[in-house]
Amino acid sequence: MKRLALALAAALLLAGCGAKSEEATVAKALSLDVTGAALVSSYDSHGGFLGDGTGCIALSFPDGRLEEQLAADPAWHSLPADETVQTLVWGTQDEGASIGPCLTDSEGAPLVPAVQTGYYRLIDRHSDQTAPLLERGSFNFTVGVYDADARILYYCELDT
Repeated sequence: MKRLALALAAALLLAGCGAKSEEATVAKALSLDVTGAALVSSYDSHGGFLGDGTGCIALSFPDGRLEEQLAADPAWHSLPADETVQTLVWGTQDEGASIGPCLTDSEGAPLVPAVQTGYYRLIDRHSDQTAPLLERGSFNFTVGVYDADARILYYCELDT
């Protein structure tokens, strides 16, 4: 019985070693150094069939150091966002019809607040990239938005 309890305790400890922090997830997905970041919020609806869902992690950078990194990286673009990112993250109006946002919580609220100054990056992870992203029947993308005024990085992904 004692050996069984020790084996169970060891298994639980080892299982915890594989857990990734939100910071590590953001660093890997966006190829960023997020040292010194503080977690602001985390939302994830992934699960179910094929892992479809939406996720968003917000990290705060009190020292403002991240902005220099983004400005030097050609994969990141200054806001305002292009039409695709605008539609995915905040939504757009087209001839009176509202399109998007696609990155929302379970109640339909946008996961990223309006951002005036900062940077963004879109990573298209879809297996078929022949059609423009907004014209596809399904989405698999990652987007990063940095709010330079609030010094908050939003890392979001959508898988449908």
